[in-house]
Amino acid sequence: MSITTPAHPADAVRLVGEEDAPWADTGTGVLLKVVRFDSQHGTWVILNRFQPGVQLQTHRHTGSVDAFTSAGRWHYLEYDFYVTAGSYLYEPANSVHTLHVPEDNTEDTDVCFIIEGALLNLAADGSVESVSDGPGTLEAYYALLEAQGDPRPNGIIV
Repeated sequence: MSITTPAHPADAVRLVGEEDAPWADTGTGVLLKVVRFDSQHGTWVILNRFQPGVQLQTHRHTGSVDAFTSAGRWHYLEYDFYVTAGSYLYEPANSVHTLHVPEDNTEDTDVCFIIEGALLNLAADGSVESVSDGPGTLEAYYALLEAQGDPRPNGIIV
């Protein structure tokens, strides 16, 4: 068996450094970085920094999600476990949950999410209130950066 090496290794490997994509303040106690969006496969990778006490809207995933927590702790209201720094979490497609960051956290919580498909944000009756997906999140990220006076980053992998 042989392994083909790309003619230009830079074409095969991409890096988004700390300064390549600034944090965008959503105004809800959540900072956001979009680091990769693959429109061909519907995969998007975001970094979130949650302040203590943040709770997101209950949502259903149309695809799977991988999450790695590098700081802090969080949980889903529907489950009896906490996700702590150094933990990896897998969420299968069609899972429904409500992300919550405990108010008594002493630090922000940092999570990298690798998302396939979309999030269906649910109303109290279970109906779909809105949809969050890769293209919409990327555009919202750009708008938030513009509002805070930051230029569009050129380090995002698209």
